[in-house]
Amino acid sequence: MQKRKLGNSGLEVSAIGLGCMGLSFGYGPAAEKQDAITLIRKAYELGVTFFDSAEAYGPFMNEELLGEALQPFRDQVVIATKFGFEQGKTELGMNSKPENIRNVTEAALKRLRTDRIDLLYQHRVDPNVPIEDVAGTVKELIGEGKVKHFGMSEAGAATIRKAHAVQPVTALQSEYSLWWREPEKEILPTLEELGIGFVPFSPLGKGFLTGAINENTKFDKTDFRNIVPRFAEENRKANQVVVEKLTAFARKKDATPAQIALAWVLAQKPWIVPIPGTTKIHRLEENLKAEKIVLTQDDLLEIESAFAAIEVQGARYPAALQQRVGK
Repeated sequence: MQKRKLGNSGLEVSAIGLGCMGLSFGYGPAAEKQDAITLIRKAYELGVTFFDSAEAYGPFMNEELLGEALQPFRDQVVIATKFGFEQGKTELGMNSKPENIRNVTEAALKRLRTDRIDLLYQHRVDPNVPIEDVAGTVKELIGEGKVKHFGMSEAGAATIRKAHAVQPVTALQSEYSLWWREPEKEILPTLEELGIGFVPFSPLGKGFLTGAINENTKFDKTDFRNIVPRFAEENRKANQVVVEKLTAFARKKDATPAQIALAWVLAQKPWIVPIPGTTKIHRLEENLKAEKIVLTQDDLLEIESAFAAIEVQGARYPAALQQRVGK
C-alpha cells in the first residue's frame, strides 16, 4: 500500500489506516477477541501500518486487543490512542488534567504492550483545562520518550493554533466524509497552513455510505447510531439519495460505493489518511482497494456536482455530544 506523511511531522503511515473502535465499542456487541485479532493482523498483511484506538473504547478493552494483535510486528506499525475522559468513560465527561494524561499514558503503554505511543491524541477538548497545559504535558511525555507525536480530535481552529504553539500537532482526527464536509470551511485550511495531517474518522458515514443501511435497518440496542439524529428512520429514508448517487457513480468506475467514498477522501489532500473501521475481513479488503482508485479532476467535479444538490438530513450528533466538538 502507498504511504502518506501526516503534515510536516515526518510521521509516515499507510494511505488508509484501521479505525479499531467498532471492534469493541459503539456499534453493538464487541467482536469475539480472536476474530478481532485475526482482522487486525489481516489488515497488517494487506499493508496497513496505522492503527487507531482509545482508552474509552471499551473502556480499555480496545487497547488490550490491539496490544496483543500487534505485538509480533510492533516496530513495523504506528499505534495511535487517546486520553481525555474521566476513567476512560465518555459518560463521565472530560478529564485532560496533566496528572490524568500521565496516568492514562502509563496505563496505555502497558495495555498496548509497548514502550512508546506513536501518536497520542486528546480525545476531546476539555473546557476546564487550558490547552497549553495539555500540550505542555504531552511535550514532556515526548521528551521522556513515552510518546512520539501529539494529536487532537474534533478541536476547533483557535484551539489547534494554541496547542500547536506549545507542542507541534502532528494530526487532527475529526469526522469527514462525502456527507459531513464541515471541516472544509475552517479546519482544513488551518491544518494546511500549520502543516498538520488530517485523519478522518467515519469516512464511510458510520456505515451509511456503504449502501448496507436503509430505513428498515434495525441496530443493536447498544449501537450508538440509535441516538444519532442522522440515523433516525425518516432521515435514513431521506438520505438514501446520497447512496443512490454514490452507487451510480461507483458502477461507472467498476467499484463499490464504499470504495468511491474513500477514494474521494484520499483525493482531497495528500496529507489526509482516513481510518475506516469494520469487523468483517471482506469489508476490510474492499475498503483497502480504494487506494488504487484514481479519481480524475472530471470525476471529482461530477461527484461535487451530484452532491451539491443534496441536503443531508439530520444532525451528526445529539445535542449533548455536539457540545463536545469544535471547541
